[in-house]
Amino acid sequence: MADLFQVRVAVRGYELDLQGHVNQAVYLQYGEHARWQCFLAAGVGPDVLVRAGVGPVVLETTIRYLKELRAGDEVDVTCRFVWGDGKTFRVEQDYTRADGVPVARVTGVAGLMDRTTRRLVADPAGRLRELATDPSWLGV
Repeated sequence: MADLFQVRVAVRGYELDLQGHVNQAVYLQYGEHARWQCFLAAGVGPDVLVRAGVGPVVLETTIRYLKELRAGDEVDVTCRFVWGDGKTFRVEQDYTRADGVPVARVTGVAGLMDRTTRRLVADPAGRLRELATDPSWLGV
């Protein structure tokens, strides 16, 4: 199995709210960026997904804030997929400042949608395993 996937993101000034810390919606963007980078590392880019007629969908997201992120900070965002037997899977993402301080945890439920039927694929782990060139990044 591959190591835990991680990407570093630099906080930009325009991502701040009036309190001077990263706006809550930006945490979701950082998580989305990390998930796509993980998919790309696994060899499952948007072009592969479109050709296969499927696409990832987020069904639920929870953010737990632990510390502030401010302008100039760098944050490492991890990405781990937790697979079960059903049509959905869990996504766990930890956000840690470059100095090692945990700042947030984002968890969610996602699925893989068939773009023709607009229904969730019955075995998302199996389908992604078939499409990936390095499925270990996806934990499958």
